[in-house]
Amino acid sequence: MKIRIVVGEICLEAELLANETAQAIYQALPIESGFSTWGNEIYFSIPVKRELEKGTMDVEVGDLGYWPPGKAFCIFYGPTPASDTDKPVPASEVTVIGRVIGDATVLRDASASKIRLEPVSAEGE
Repeated sequence: MKIRIVVGEICLEAELLANETAQAIYQALPIESGFSTWGNEIYFSIPVKRELEKGTMDVEVGDLGYWPPGKAFCIFYGPTPASDTDKPVPASEVTVIGRVIGDATVLRDASASKIRLEPVSAEGE
């Protein structure tokens, strides 16, 4: 399952995993929202309520996560305030739901106030 992430002029594609949380999020698309940042992490509430699924604190630059306490979609693109290296560290355990295809660090230049998640069809539309 591929999705498109649009933040202003920045457009990234990502591949979602086959876990139940990722599938529930895919079914809820498209989603448009304002967002917040926490260091080099974008996060925002989505209309999906799920319990932690194989929760982890171990994420990499480019990973997509779901954070149950805030019903939040998270995009990790660099260190967060909890990091002591260049690797992102979530505020608490997340369910890893996918990964950005390409360079997620371009999100450091995001200046828009809204983010949009949409499905990418098999035809690449």
